[in-house]
Amino acid sequence: MAQHPVLWSFRRCPYAMRARLALLSAGPRVELREILLRQKPQAFLDASPTATVPALQLPDRVLDESLDIMRWALAQQDPARLLDMPDEGWTLITHSDGPFKTALDHTKYATRHPGLDPEAERAKAAAFLHDLNQRLTGQSALFGDRLTIADLAILPFVRQFAGIDRAWFDAQPWPALIDWLNRFTQGADFAQVMGKYPPWAKGDPPLWFGA
Repeated sequence: MAQHPVLWSFRRCPYAMRARLALLSAGPRVELREILLRQKPQAFLDASPTATVPALQLPDRVLDESLDIMRWALAQQDPARLLDMPDEGWTLITHSDGPFKTALDHTKYATRHPGLDPEAERAKAAAFLHDLNQRLTGQSALFGDRLTIADLAILPFVRQFAGIDRAWFDAQPWPALIDWLNRFTQGADFAQVMGKYPPWAKGDPPLWFGA
């Protein structure tokens, strides 16, 4: 096992995205290994019990849940106080990862779910987003004017949902939500975690991410 943290990642995966955001904020130096999901290297399959990204390979264990990676990173150092939020933030993350993500997938991949009404599934997802918009009205983040781990954990999935039909998304009555998403996607941190890298291959020199 590597003697330094190794992050197995896929650039467009929202779970990997939020793990990279937390690692960027916390600042630990990790080796980034970008992979192709259709051609997973054996070293990744050997490292990740679930064979899913992200996976953080530590000297003594492997974390293969994105929230666990976020918590690990911020436990090392949390200069932006991302963990300083009400317990309600964890409830929001649970709802985002559960019912909202399910409705998102049913909308985005409607052809895989012929027994479901994609409009009804989109409405389920939109109900959660309307609630977020109400929360964001008059403030720049979910819990005031400072981002927390809830913002970083949920934003990549809101971005994914918006990308299904951006014209429809922008026409909805949730201006605070749109502003929140636009500030995120136009920010320097997002640009940094969305850098494009070639897929990792055995023998490649380390690609360092973070401090």
